[in-house]
Amino acid sequence: MAIKTPAEVTDAYIDACPPKAESPAWRLLLLAVLAGVLVSLGAVASSSASFGMEDAGVQRLITGAVFPIGLIMIVLLGAELFTGNALMVTAALSGRITWGRLVRNWGLVYVGNFIGAVAVAALMAFFGQLNLGGGDLAVYTAKVAAAKCQLPWMNAFVLGIFCNLLVCVAIYLGNTAHEVSGKILGVFFPIFGFVIASFEHCIANMYYIPAGIFANTVPAYASAIAEAGINVSALNAGAFICANLIPVTLGNIVGGALVGIVMYAAHSAKCKAHGES
Repeated sequence: MAIKTPAEVTDAYIDACPPKAESPAWRLLLLAVLAGVLVSLGAVASSSASFGMEDAGVQRLITGAVFPIGLIMIVLLGAELFTGNALMVTAALSGRITWGRLVRNWGLVYVGNFIGAVAVAALMAFFGQLNLGGGDLAVYTAKVAAAKCQLPWMNAFVLGIFCNLLVCVAIYLGNTAHEVSGKILGVFFPIFGFVIASFEHCIANMYYIPAGIFANTVPAYASAIAEAGINVSALNAGAFICANLIPVTLGNIVGGALVGIVMYAAHSAKCKAHGES
């Protein structure tokens, strides 16, 4: 079966937005919590697969190959992911939903994603999953979290833009396919690319950074983290929110919106009809 054209994918996505925008708050929150959990489980699996590797290139390759399972599950299950919903700007631009409804969706989904991701981070840190490698996974988790919290603000913002460019391209590519296998392949490669490039994803960071913060509160892990010489001065809620989550979130919005706006302007019949009305 032939894949859908860019125009078909763009207009189909716009048509799918009004139900998302009008969905009851409880349903959005529930599906958003699920998405936060699924992204986090992709992060857990990728870290578990790669933490013991000394070669940085191989480590990124393995991490990139495993992490996409999170978004694949989200796309196939219809969960609500904040970064993917950046594409809903196309529906607002076309007049299919109001800007107020867009902001409502983003707010509810962001909160739900946060709840799901932080819950997984706590469960992994406090119930033994970070014991892998005799606690080496806890050290690796803290190292990743500390590095993210120490990024310069503009660096985090720009890395967030490029991350969600690829995430939203992945969603469009997945939507070109009619079959599950095609959807999986469409989603996989752009996510594989953003992880290898170490771009910044706000929802994934809702797992990575709290997991590092929580790990550093467990005495056995904290001792190993200190012995590894990791600078934990930035492993706190303030740095997490101000130095990483805010700039990355803003960058993700810009990156996703850019993809949506370009696709809408270049391909959408609804854009032409809106311009003529």
